[in-house]
Amino acid sequence: MEITKKNRRNLKLQNITFIVLFIIAMGLLAWLTQKYKFESDWTATQRNTLSAASIELLKKIEGDISITAFAREADVSQLRTAIKDLIGKYQKHKKNIELAFINPEIDPATTRKLGIQAEGEMIISLSGRTEHLLSIKEQDLTNTLQRLLRSGNHTIRFLTGHAERNPNGKANHDYELFTKSLMAKGLQISTLNLAETPLIPENTTTLVIAGPQINYLQGEVKLIQDFIKQGGNLLWLQEPGNLYKLAPLAKQLNIEFIKGVIVDPTTQMLGIPATSALAETYPPHAITQNFTVGTLYPHSGGLKVLDAKDTHWQATPLVQSTSRSWLEAGKLQGVVEFNDSIDTMGPINIALVMEKKLSNDKTQRVVVVADSDFISNQYLGNLGNKDMGLKIFNWLNNDDKLISIAATTAPDQQIQLDPTLWAVIGLFFLAGLPVIFIASGIIIWRKRRNR
Repeated sequence: MEITKKNRRNLKLQNITFIVLFIIAMGLLAWLTQKYKFESDWTATQRNTLSAASIELLKKIEGDISITAFAREADVSQLRTAIKDLIGKYQKHKKNIELAFINPEIDPATTRKLGIQAEGEMIISLSGRTEHLLSIKEQDLTNTLQRLLRSGNHTIRFLTGHAERNPNGKANHDYELFTKSLMAKGLQISTLNLAETPLIPENTTTLVIAGPQINYLQGEVKLIQDFIKQGGNLLWLQEPGNLYKLAPLAKQLNIEFIKGVIVDPTTQMLGIPATSALAETYPPHAITQNFTVGTLYPHSGGLKVLDAKDTHWQATPLVQSTSRSWLEAGKLQGVVEFNDSIDTMGPINIALVMEKKLSNDKTQRVVVVADSDFISNQYLGNLGNKDMGLKIFNWLNNDDKLISIAATTAPDQQIQLDPTLWAVIGLFFLAGLPVIFIASGIIIWRKRRNR
């Protein structure tokens, strides 16, 4: 094609038009990025976005959340960046979250006045209540918001005076470690001796009977029964054997404790005493929803529901032993074997949940467990015992959706490759790429030389 002045002018005009349109397109794209935002988390565990439980909790919080973090400038410490990233995840789902920073080096007086212990500490404020947080993790921040949201609204009372498990005791059979976890969730823990105070306070959210070893008085049993009649929630943890005069309560709940102790050969294969019952799967229930961790019950009996037509309780199994286990009615001496004439083959009900619809459209909730050891100091760390205990209390306190948030792991941070593939990749970068570059250079040089 012949190059003329007209062609040159048109080509120049086309170039100018292209540049102008390209600049306009880039400007529009920049404007769109400011007006609209789209993000996608491609990590294996979605660790860069909030969990569903955290998002659900934020929906429940109506008031403003104020967070004051104590950290040095970002160019000195990485804590500010980490805190901003964490709080930013929450701000995407709740706009009225304010984050402010105070440099402890510049303002040491305020730092001392507010009792700040370490750099990175945050003060979380919600509805006039505040709490300090030292961790920069979603699990801990969400749990803190849970505590602030329901602080003072849930009171759990453990009955005492009959050698029950002490909620504040440090002995192996007591519950101090577990009740600390409950208090960390914002639940108020107290004790009640019915012989000294013959009244169950109205603000009792859940009454707990934890492995008594001495008989209850008739009047005490009646107080507990009246509490149930009035719609109170109950957690009853009972060791196999003597009920210590609580049989009328079992009859009221339409249940029966079966004589014997569960023997599970599965636990013996794992190096655990055979009298420890293992639960691996669970019947469907709100407590065990998405709960796939096993739980261990060191000395458990069995439960069954009575076939009474005049009861309004809806009872369902919560925890059951394995199909290989059985309820041993004989003595646990020498070689213990299943005897079909007196023993009961598994699975055995270890825990039952009972619900009853009340006239005020509320639901009364009761959990009975035929073992009081599984949340004791000695056995709390076994498998998922702690999580199961927390889930039970959340359900009893009508906090079905306030669950423990598991820390997200990052399985996609490392690439697992076959050794042969590693060798091929290494050889490619060490020899293959240099050969390709040299060959490309020779080809280009020869083409230019032959022109």
